[in-house]
Amino acid sequence: MIKDLTTGKEGKLIIQFAMPMVFGNIFQQLYNVVDSIIIGNYLGDEALAAVGASFPIIFLLIALVIGLGSGFTIIVSQYFGARDYKKVKRTIDTTYIILFFASIVITIVGLAFSEPIFRLTELPEDVLPQAQRYLNIYFIGTIFFFGFNGTSAILRGMGDSKTPLYFLIIATISNIILDLLFVVVFKWGIEGAALATIISQAGAFITAIFYLNKRHEIVNLSFRKYVFDREIFRNSIRIGLPSGLQQTFVAAGLIALYGIVNKFGTSTIAAYSVATRIDSFASLLAMNFSAALAAFVGQNLGANKPERIKAGLKSTWLITSAMSLSISAIVIIFGKQMMGFFTPNPEVIQLGSDYLIIVSSFYIVFSTMFVISAVMRGAGDTLIPMFITLFALWIVRVPASYYLAGRMGVNGIWWAVPLGWGFGMILAYLYYLTGKWKSKGVIKPN
Repeated sequence: MIKDLTTGKEGKLIIQFAMPMVFGNIFQQLYNVVDSIIIGNYLGDEALAAVGASFPIIFLLIALVIGLGSGFTIIVSQYFGARDYKKVKRTIDTTYIILFFASIVITIVGLAFSEPIFRLTELPEDVLPQAQRYLNIYFIGTIFFFGFNGTSAILRGMGDSKTPLYFLIIATISNIILDLLFVVVFKWGIEGAALATIISQAGAFITAIFYLNKRHEIVNLSFRKYVFDREIFRNSIRIGLPSGLQQTFVAAGLIALYGIVNKFGTSTIAAYSVATRIDSFASLLAMNFSAALAAFVGQNLGANKPERIKAGLKSTWLITSAMSLSISAIVIIFGKQMMGFFTPNPEVIQLGSDYLIIVSSFYIVFSTMFVISAVMRGAGDTLIPMFITLFALWIVRVPASYYLAGRMGVNGIWWAVPLGWGFGMILAYLYYLTGKWKSKGVIKPN
């Protein structure tokens, strides 16, 4: 259901809009978590490390296109807020055309360069073959991943965060069933886990197409009737390219961090893989409430209601701060038990729980950084947040990881995470105070 975010109580609207996205992303994260639990318990630490090592490479090769998609989302939200439904439809058409061709390119590039990238990060030889097989199968399903996530992003731009949730639930349940079937019953190994994921993503995307063509008034996925709009494409590049580059450099930073982690051996790689899976769940609330706030900002700027943005920011920060503190307490207390779900190896469990204790203590810093940046993204100002993210990662976190690892061992890598968040939060807040982000939208205020 499409939702107008330009009227009503700001905090209530943001909660109502964000929660379906939270639940949806929880189910989406279950893709990787179920893979990791089944692989860790049935295929061993080497396979578990292989899945973890694959993630930043997958993220690297899809990040640029996902960033462009975020540009389309912002444009959709602003045109929808202005009630210009013809432009909304043109934006949707242009989005699908770009994502289709981009997915083909990403698949080819991913298959060609998977092994060289693993070798560049010095992935241990006992892990590399499984990681490459897992990654190559995953890339075959790129077109379905892009299609489904592009559809979800467009719907969120129009205020509909519930419809994507329903399809994610279907995809996650099918992924769990296929994981158990392919890995536990058929014993197809790590290839079975990857195949289960892409089949589930394909099913979600195809189901979404049939549903939306029958039920949705604005979104009509008729590929033969698509119209490419150059002006919308240029705006999407202006708004989305910085986000795409930001995510690409973030992914490259994750690969660089794996290069540091890999030097400590298979157990550390497996621990880092599992701990970051748990960490990704903990960060979902902040990231999804930030996405809701970005859509809220976009619609209200499009409707020329800037006074609602400050109230929306305050409400979102209070909500995410309370949630972050609660999650921090849960992860600190039960982190070791959480690690135990993924692997019986005591060394992996201890290394991962050390990560969780250190990093989870600073979730409120992470959520504050994301919430403030969401205001700029929703306004269409994505360039400065890109530079802030790159500074926090490449100038602070990566060098700090390398330096502290030499002084403190593995825990030094873990301490570099909140250090990067802290710098990012301070810089984001300072730029927010300047107010320059208010003039970056595709629809200028009267």
